Amino acid sequence: MRIKINGKEKITELRDLYSIKAGYFPGNPENLVVILNGFQTPDNLQINDGDEIVLIEKGEMPEQTEFEAMLSARHTPGVYERVKKARVAVAGLGGLGSNIAVALARTGVGHLHLVDFDVVEPSNLNRQQYRIKHLGMYKTEAMQMELAEINPFISVSIDTVRVTEKNAVALFAADEIVCEAFDHPEAKALLINSLLTRCPAPKIVGGSGMAGFESSNTIQTQRVMKNFYLCGDRQTQAQVGRGLMAPRVGVCAGHQANMVLRLLLGQEDA
Repeated sequence: MRIKINGKEKITELRDLYSIKAGYFPGNPENLVVILNGFQTPDNLQINDGDEIVLIEKGEMPEQTEFEAMLSARHTPGVYERVKKARVAVAGLGGLGSNIAVALARTGVGHLHLVDFDVVEPSNLNRQQYRIKHLGMYKTEAMQMELAEINPFISVSIDTVRVTEKNAVALFAADEIVCEAFDHPEAKALLINSLLTRCPAPKIVGGSGMAGFESSNTIQTQRVMKNFYLCGDRQTQAQVGRGLMAPRVGVCAGHQANMVLRLLLGQEDA
């Protein structure tokens, strides 16, 4: 019987998961995470020809082949192979962008392009994916460091610059998808308009309306036009008496990251 174990083809006569565990990891079987065809299970399930099994020791960082086999196994079949080839930009690494970047790194997007000019400061810690040790660092460098701790096998490039009308096209021309994640409406409009009018190749996934603590059910993803998607409720901007808070900002960032994944998989409806 031909199966795959941790991404490598094996020929075996073993017929169940417990036998596989004992045969290939003779140490403590209780210390193993077992994934069969994308489903993590503690049970002694039967093995069939063509099955894919991932065995990962708890507390140990696997080598790249095993790590990627694990990611592939945890996703729907065929997903990881497609996202691994993708190049996605995140413009703005605040509450939206830092959460988007983390989600895409965990998804296994092969190349992330991070763009921001600012540094991490204490008030960022209420909703952004930074830690006290990052204070004073450029957000691009801090996020690149953080992503290396999440998935060291993806490529992360950074541009520590402010996006302007002059440099927007050159910055993002090589990216398949651009996540707009700026705080200020003027910066959002500048980037979106520049790319839609002068660099129509990348698809744009923007965010608008995620402040406060109103119902998260009002945050939606909409296809505004060809190559432009907008996530949020499109109303609740940050203002005096209504700040930006981690839960609702995180919900909107999740919408953006999920729309990126859908686009990478050819799903263009919102």
